[in-house]
Amino acid sequence: MTNKKVSKVVDKKSTKLFGTDGIRGTANQWPMTPDMVVKIGQAIGYILQKQSLNVPAASRKVVIGKDTRLSGYMIEQALASGLNSMGIFVQLVGPLPTPGIGYLTRTMRAAAGIVISASHNPFHDNGIKVFGADGFKISEEMEREIERLVLEEDLSTLLPASKEIGRTKRIEDSQGRYIVYVKGTFPLEYTLDGMRIVLDTANGASYKVAPSVFQELGAEVIQLGDDPNGTNINDKVGALYPQKLSEAVQQYRADVGISLDGDADRVIMVDEKGEIVNGDRILAICALHMKERGLLKGDTLVATQMSNFGLEKRMNEAGIKLVKTGVGDKYVVEEMRKNGYNLGGEQSGHIIFLDHTTTGDGCIAALGVLAVMKQTGKKMSELNRVFEDVPQVLINCRVKRRTELHELTGYNDLIRTIEKKLNGDGRVFVRFSGTEPVIRVLVEGPDKAQISMFAEEIASFLEKELS
Repeated sequence: MTNKKVSKVVDKKSTKLFGTDGIRGTANQWPMTPDMVVKIGQAIGYILQKQSLNVPAASRKVVIGKDTRLSGYMIEQALASGLNSMGIFVQLVGPLPTPGIGYLTRTMRAAAGIVISASHNPFHDNGIKVFGADGFKISEEMEREIERLVLEEDLSTLLPASKEIGRTKRIEDSQGRYIVYVKGTFPLEYTLDGMRIVLDTANGASYKVAPSVFQELGAEVIQLGDDPNGTNINDKVGALYPQKLSEAVQQYRADVGISLDGDADRVIMVDEKGEIVNGDRILAICALHMKERGLLKGDTLVATQMSNFGLEKRMNEAGIKLVKTGVGDKYVVEEMRKNGYNLGGEQSGHIIFLDHTTTGDGCIAALGVLAVMKQTGKKMSELNRVFEDVPQVLINCRVKRRTELHELTGYNDLIRTIEKKLNGDGRVFVRFSGTEPVIRVLVEGPDKAQISMFAEEIASFLEKELS
């Protein structure tokens, strides 16, 4: 059979489908349209078919989960159709946290797992994240091959015979499987009896499973963001909006607050006084506790360039090496796997306990902190004093185009001037978002007023140049 090339019908805004966390875009706009999603399913299916030529057809299966977005129904059906057309058997599990799909993919011996979610983005966006048979997100090489097949090949010429078409069925007990798995990461000798938790599930994928996890361990759970309607995911709730959680913790005199994002792969916590416990602090609390018990592999913590300098300073004081990667949990996981580390994450709340999970898991991360509370007898506010933050200012600028920043006239001079004024006591970090048309400007230093001024100066320059 000859592979026929097809021209790219779109001047495509970009010919790159994958960002730092899968494929993402506005639902019903390129690339998140039904016809494109069918092609993406076909491309994934074709690759899996080639990888498992000597495997029985019924074993070539893909697990698909999603969050609560309205467009999830449309994308789920399109993906399943594309996969089926390539001879792949599909198992739909419905709303389930992203890490749950990684877990089910491994334990069900699937060839791949797919999550339909745009994570913390608003409801009108959606996305596709792909896991390999090992439960880890697929390699960049496989991402590029999917892109090539979708954008350059006529996939209709690669379809198998009619008798080899796959089937789709629903798995009814996936939520229960995930709940048992997550609970199993909490020390068996402890319970959460007597603990009051305010839990914000962002009207997202964890709205059913997360409360069950904490309740079955004995906690009293007061839930926010538990009424998804297809359009209210992440709408002033969840990990990006912890203020409501903070107020509820104080109102209900809770011991701790836990806030997940739309697909529950990240977590932000709140102590009993209403103070925010971000990803950096969660990492520090768990790293120190694990090192004390000889459980921190290599005495090393993996974080990203966005982490606060205060974290690095505290780790150095404790004899823990801090390795920084590029921004994105997949880069953190790559570093951890490459060197055998078992704890890493991001300030935004992606926390990876590689002994338990293959990607960020908000519920597992929260249980890790609750285990420290139980084992030390300390309140959350005591643990939250783990280090002192160096002031940071982060500005997100919406932009219309991307380019190499060093090619912008005046950009390098501006950054050098600001770094000279910081005099070694701070830093500037600027990057494009991998999932949104946004550039992030981070300035860190001892004087909050000064770094705010610097951040605004850089942001104004970039908004003007990239509009």
